[in-house]
Amino acid sequence: MTLEPFTGRELRDAFSRFATGVTVVTTRTANGPLGITANSFASVSLDPPLVLWQPARSSGRFAPFTKCERFAIHVMGAGQHAISQHFVREGEMPGGVAWSEAEDRTPLLDDCLARFHCATYAVHDAGDHAIVVGRVLDAQHREGEPLVFAGGRYGVFAAH
Repeated sequence: MTLEPFTGRELRDAFSRFATGVTVVTTRTANGPLGITANSFASVSLDPPLVLWQPARSSGRFAPFTKCERFAIHVMGAGQHAISQHFVREGEMPGGVAWSEAEDRTPLLDDCLARFHCATYAVHDAGDHAIVVGRVLDAQHREGEPLVFAGGRYGVFAAH
């Protein structure tokens, strides 16, 4: 069997066939709260409690998220497409979105499906991305359906 060469676009299209949940990651900067949408979230360990996500080096928000001491990962629910889409384009907290601050001033979005408040545990080089591992300080969740992303589109989970 010979392997055919593939383009970056073909690889990206192949990756897009894997449906993921949608998260918004937030942190506090000198200029205020900052957020970014990411679908590269995963659990790592229960003991110690660790999660990871992967910001792209090409993002203008890469440095603040790979240098911060604290951040929060918010799992978006089925009705939160607009919030997710906002943080794809812009990093500032949008008007009309309810949020609060943790004691360490980490911005926390209200009413998300799940939230993981984290201390940065490790940052690893990963090609055109970094792998940010967070130690979970607090985790909360509510009932509801997740917002899903696949094939470049948002959708909802349908149980069979």
